[in-house]
Amino acid sequence: MALAVTAEPGGDVTVLHLAGELDLATADQVDEAVRRQLDAGRPRLLAHLAGLDFCDSSGLAAFVRASRRCADAGGWLRLAGQHGRVARVLALTGLDEMLGDPADDGAAPRPTT
Repeated sequence: MALAVTAEPGGDVTVLHLAGELDLATADQVDEAVRRQLDAGRPRLLAHLAGLDFCDSSGLAAFVRASRRCADAGGWLRLAGQHGRVARVLALTGLDEMLGDPADDGAAPRPTT
């Protein structure tokens, strides 16, 4: 299955909607989407994962790279909307804490979709 990444700029936070499977074959799409947002001067990103059905270690690494790149640009990456297996993998690795729910710290609004 493929991965779809769509960007929804709004205010000072851009929501990246991920749908499908995030793995070795598709992780570069996350890297590219983040690069495009940073190039456009949008370093505050909320990755909305409600449509994400699968995430392996390559996907986890893509989130860590994205977080570092956003921080280097003066922003951040937060994850929201994860469920099922994806939520479990994020919890087991601690990325759910590291990239936390934006509602927990007030850093970013919750997506409306």
